[in-house]
Amino acid sequence: MNLTTEFKQLVIEEMKAVRSRYSGTDAAFAKQWDMNSSVWSRIKNGELDGLLKDSQWLNIGRELNVNINNRKWNMAKTEVFEAIKADVIFCQENGKGIILVDDCAIGKTFAGKYLSKTLNNCFYIDGSQCKTKSLFIRAFAKAIGIDSLGKIAEVKANIKYYLKMLPQPMIILDEAGDLEYTAFLELKEFWNATEGVCGWYLMGADGLRSKIERGINSRKVGYRELLSRYSDKFMKIIPTDRTERLAFYRKMVSDVLSVNITNKTKLPGLVNKCLASDASGDIGGLRRAETLLILEKA
Repeated sequence: MNLTTEFKQLVIEEMKAVRSRYSGTDAAFAKQWDMNSSVWSRIKNGELDGLLKDSQWLNIGRELNVNINNRKWNMAKTEVFEAIKADVIFCQENGKGIILVDDCAIGKTFAGKYLSKTLNNCFYIDGSQCKTKSLFIRAFAKAIGIDSLGKIAEVKANIKYYLKMLPQPMIILDEAGDLEYTAFLELKEFWNATEGVCGWYLMGADGLRSKIERGINSRKVGYRELLSRYSDKFMKIIPTDRTERLAFYRKMVSDVLSVNITNKTKLPGLVNKCLASDASGDIGGLRRAETLLILEKA
């Protein structure tokens, strides 16, 4: 594969924008992207060739949503997005924690990734990619820009220390319900070590709620204490009433499709198709909306 200069330059510009919102050192920033500080120094000064493998350029470009040839998905600031943004900013400014448990395919992950790239010292971790205790701790270290190698106890200690050094750090943990029990317990330890100085936002669907509720009901160590640290309740954005829920989905899907559709006359029909319930009665979300938009070539 031969990556174009245009693509690499776009990646560099996005990296510079992210760097401007990170209070750590250049060396720490470089670690977040699996490169050393000297390579980052040369790249930000305009050098492109021979410093990174194509696979690294692609990985960074994917994380930063750099896109030249593929379909561009324009962002719509839906009610879900604005609610998550408000919650994350509150947690960051006040060192608090919130657990969001809501429907799939409503833009939770998109919002989390976007905010981690646009808010100062805000970091995104995907729990589905680091389910075990060891993988989670190392992914955590990499996300905030410190060395993820070495003994787990030392990596954990460095994470706690570094979070207390950064101005108002914010951790967004997506797919939190995918974490194994021993990994999940680490959240309480990290919270205790950074209470009041670090914000936390856990996101997931019904599996996250079930995981915590089962743990509390069976009196499993850590779950009751963890929930109490995250405002002692589960937050939800989508209405539960069927009529209100359908209206909410209609507006959300319309908002997203309207900024991505070329042929506006197709919008009402696409929205109706997306909202059609499946065999289980579930309403289609934003993933179905994107699929329909591609299929309809709208």
